[in-house]
Amino acid sequence: MTIQLGQIAPDFVQDSTEGRIGFHDWLGGSWGVLFSHPKDFTPVCTTELAEVGRLRPEWRRRNVKVIGLSIDPVEAHRIWEADIEATQGQKVNFPMLADNDRTVSQLYGMIHPQSDPAVTVRSVFVIDPLKKVRLILTYPPSAGRNFAEVLRTIDSLQLTDRRSVATPVNWQPGQPVIVSPNLSNEEAARQFPQGYKTLKPYLRIVDLEEGMADGRPAAA
Repeated sequence: MTIQLGQIAPDFVQDSTEGRIGFHDWLGGSWGVLFSHPKDFTPVCTTELAEVGRLRPEWRRRNVKVIGLSIDPVEAHRIWEADIEATQGQKVNFPMLADNDRTVSQLYGMIHPQSDPAVTVRSVFVIDPLKKVRLILTYPPSAGRNFAEVLRTIDSLQLTDRRSVATPVNWQPGQPVIVSPNLSNEEAARQFPQGYKTLKPYLRIVDLEEGMADGRPAAA
């Protein structure tokens, strides 16, 4: 199955290190990050799982639930989690799906036969509260994933869902953004009373007002 941006993320029921999970029910009204590993006891993924655990406060701040996947059973996951804590100094504090029957892997197109028909590729899916797939990434086995980039993209998605803007290359929260080309100049002036800069008719730049630079209201 080929997953495409904007489609509803396939639902499933699968065993995990936190019990049996019905994916859509588990997500509830949260954003979600589903990411897969070829198999347990792999070196690059060992470092990745620890980093995802370290980022727990950042996921929570954005209302994101994270869930990992590997084709090995729960018992193997638990042994691997102990190795991760011992070598990386960080507990795995999120569920890991035990997809040994390949239910989820097949639903999400994580098996690439020309790569290895026996294991999953290293995929990342970002899913919004409406259960729509908003980001898809697939990494090679030798390159560790950049979860700071996943967080940055979620910041962009959450901001652009709230405001009529897009984010430019290398954007970071708090930096100027692009006025949506769907807005007329008149509507842009209403939405951005602080003013915006027109570089070209199709490229208008705006600094968002203080307290909304990252799409979230300022703390009281």
